[in-house]
Amino acid sequence: MEDSTIVDLYLQRDEAAISETDKKYGSRLFAASLNITEDRRDAEECKNSTYFEAWNSIPPHEPRQYLFPYLMRIIRNLSLNICRANNSQKRRVAYVTLSDELENCIPSPDDTECRLDDMAISSAINGFLSSLSKENRRVFMRRYFYGDSVAAIANGFGMSENNVKTVLYRCRTKLLSYLKKEGIEL
Repeated sequence: MEDSTIVDLYLQRDEAAISETDKKYGSRLFAASLNITEDRRDAEECKNSTYFEAWNSIPPHEPRQYLFPYLMRIIRNLSLNICRANNSQKRRVAYVTLSDELENCIPSPDDTECRLDDMAISSAINGFLSSLSKENRRVFMRRYFYGDSVAAIANGFGMSENNVKTVLYRCRTKLLSYLKKEGIEL
C-alpha cells in the first residue's frame, strides 16, 4: 500500500492504518529500535508506541511523501528515551562511541543558547548530507541515524570494515569543515 493511502487511513481514523503501517514498515522500525535499545521487549514497546504517536499526530501532520522518515524519527526518539531511562546511571558503549565520533563536529546543546542554534545546525547538516554522494550519505545515515555497527554497514554495502571506517572518518572531517564554512561555531 502506498504511503499516501496509509496517511489517508490515519486521517479517516481507520484502525487499518496501524496494521498497514506495521505490514509495510514494522520490521524496519523494530530493527532500528533494537539497534538502539538492544532489548527485544523494549524495541517492541517502542514500535507499538510509534504507532500510537503516529495515530495521535496524524492529523495535524500529513506525512504523505515522507511517512517512513516520520515514523523513524518517532521510534528513534522513543528508543533513545527508553535507553536513557534504563541506563540513567551508566553509559552505554554503543552510544558513547557514536557520541565520541561526532562530538568534534556537532556541539552539545548544554545551554539555552546552544538550543537556539538547533535549527541552524539542522539546516546545515541537511545541506551537508545533500552534498555527499549517495553511497557516502547512506553509510553516514546508517551509522549516525540508525545506529548500525560498522560491521553491519560493511556487510550491507559489500564493503570492508576499514573502508566503512575511512568513509565515516572522511565524512566527519567534511562535516566539520562544512559547519565551519556555514558559520556554526564549535
